[in-house]
This record gives sequence, structure tokens and C-alpha cells, in this order.
Amino acid sequence: MRVVPLLAVAALLCFHATGHARQLVTVDAPAPRSTSAVVRLWRRDGSCWRQAGGPWAAHVGRNGLSPHHIEGDGTTPLGTFPIGSVAYGIAPDPGTKLAYHRLACGDWWDEDPSSRAYNLFVHIRCGATPPFNADSEALWKPARAYAHFAVIEYNAHPVVPGRGSAIFIHAETGTPTNGCVSVSRAHVDELLRWLQPEDEPAVAIRLRAS
Repeated sequence: MRVVPLLAVAALLCFHATGHARQLVTVDAPAPRSTSAVVRLWRRDGSCWRQAGGPWAAHVGRNGLSPHHIEGDGTTPLGTFPIGSVAYGIAPDPGTKLAYHRLACGDWWDEDPSSRAYNLFVHIRCGATPPFNADSEALWKPARAYAHFAVIEYNAHPVVPGRGSAIFIHAETGTPTNGCVSVSRAHVDELLRWLQPEDEPAVAIRLRAS
């Protein structure tokens, strides 16, 4: 993992590799095998960042974090990634300024590396057998975790088969995740209301003391 130069004075953070983002979510874990982390929200202030939310307790992958995440390995990918322009959820729109898709029967995230729709949202007829591997996620079923979630655009531009899929910021269930980042339902909703699509928000998942 690339070493990121940091300067923290009060709630001001300076570092590189965030592209054009003007909103940033940091996920800081203390060690590669950690299953917990701390989440903070930041808004660009000139060449640096000013804290806008957090710290929030979070869970990450059940097998920790990795710069070489692959499908099904139970790690959360390290790096800096865009946050998707569409938020999803089983519950009604929490007031996000992102486009919002309320989940219904037949809404899936394709996690089959051999599928043409790998690592994409797919809708099929409710009750139909999906044309991709059954390990893919039926998004309308995990009512607690997927009440609302934001998409971390890991392995998205371009999609590489087998490199990993369905990395979200979703609601806490009390245990480590399969690779996502989870925070409390209230904090997911706060995050979704804070995100501004025109600010090209990003998430930085890092190893550093919180």
C-alpha cells in the first residue's frame, strides 16, 4: 500500500490521491487483520480536508483488509475509490441527494466472475432463477444490513473478473462483514444525506492508527 503523507492539525487533514473529490470518507483500521475501523467524513478545504463528521465505529471484512482483494476472500479492499452515484435500500429514501433506488424482489448484485454483468446491479423478474451464480446477492432480503447503502466503486473502472464485487457502506449487523464497511443505521443515513454527487465523493480505506 502506498504511504500517504499526512498532516493533522485539529480537524484538518492533508494528503494526496483523491482525484477531483471534494468530499471524502476515510475508513481507518489499525492493522491488516483488524475487523474494526473508524470512519470520518471530510470536506475539501483548499489543498487539505476539514472534518465534517465522525468518528464513527465501523466493522470491515471478517478476514481484515487487503490491497489484493479477490472475490470471496472476506477482506475489505485497501485504497481510494469513488462512491457510486446511486444509493440503494429496502427502506424509503432517507433524503439522499444521490439518485435513490428502493430495492424490490428481483434486484440483485451480480457476483459471478463469469457473468457479463459481474459487479453490477441487475434486475430480473421476481421469482425467476438468475442467469448468474446463486452466490450473488438478493439485495431485497437483508433487511437490516441493506436498509440503506452506498456503493464503493471498487473494481468498477474497468471491472476485472474475480477481483471482487459488491463492496458497500451499509448498516451494522453486529459482526464483521464479507468485505464491506458497516456503520450504524443512523450513520449510514447521515452519510447518505451528506453526500453531494457534484462533489465527486470518494472513500479512502487505509491502515493507520485512529
